[in-house]
Amino acid sequence: MSRPSKQVSTSKTTLSSQMMPVDANPMGNVHGGTILKLVDVAAGVTALRHARTIVVTASIDRMDFYHPVYVGNLLNFKASVNYAGTTSMEVGVRIEAEDLKTGRITHTGSSYLTYVAIDENGQPVEIPDVIPETLDEKRRWREGKKRRAERLKILQDRRSKGKA
Repeated sequence: MSRPSKQVSTSKTTLSSQMMPVDANPMGNVHGGTILKLVDVAAGVTALRHARTIVVTASIDRMDFYHPVYVGNLLNFKASVNYAGTTSMEVGVRIEAEDLKTGRITHTGSSYLTYVAIDENGQPVEIPDVIPETLDEKRRWREGKKRRAERLKILQDRRSKGKA
């Protein structure tokens, strides 16, 4: 019996937040930790939309910062489910900074996060599969599947060495 499936588009999320002085260092550059928190919020909403149950952050595989973000920039966090296993899913987040004076948009970072769906007792629960439709979604699905296999291999290696 196959499990339910959802299109990638049904759980996509865009979170926008203007960066303020409290978000930055004295030079006006936004702290990476501020950005990382918002990445987790956007990805968490996407995971929750997909699973429609409690989700917890299991890992952040990568957080790549490409360009600085400044006070006054509007950050847009575009999150979507790349790949879904039985109880976990990978969510990709693209971060774009918009200069509100000029309208210039810069791709400032990207991240991959893994979420696990759980029940009220903290036990993993089955989630819907994901259906990629566009060429870009299909590419992200293939890449997400590959990253998942790499994550599982690392976990197995750690367990076999007693380091998990």
